[in-house]
Amino acid sequence: MSVTHTDVRDDTALTPCGSTDHVDCGLGLVLDRLGEKWTVMTLAELSAGPQRYRELERSLVGISQRMMTLTLRRLERDGHVLRHVTPTIPPTVTYELSFLGRSFASQVAALVSWSAQAKSAIEAAQIDFDEHRPK
Repeated sequence: MSVTHTDVRDDTALTPCGSTDHVDCGLGLVLDRLGEKWTVMTLAELSAGPQRYRELERSLVGISQRMMTLTLRRLERDGHVLRHVTPTIPPTVTYELSFLGRSFASQVAALVSWSAQAKSAIEAAQIDFDEHRPK
């Protein structure tokens, strides 16, 4: 049995996201973070548990200090990451996922799993397209 738009009870599903009268469902907020490469990787690393700044920096191979700081700030601002400062000398800073962050990370994990399964099919489609594309 197929589902039609009339079967859907949620009014937001009836109006396309790009429409001017679409109710803001918050998708833009999620895509702002999801579209950033380091966000996904940071969520994945923090899924294992709290980490200090340097531990996290070492596990995110290729990230610059500036980009890591920006990524953590954005995730903290959106409520996905909690930052804990312990008043030692020097101060100890630890980051961990909030409840919202763990929820987001579980959704990202599904995307990561799907991408691993689909990777070879996507690459094959790209090669096929490139080989058969008129020049």
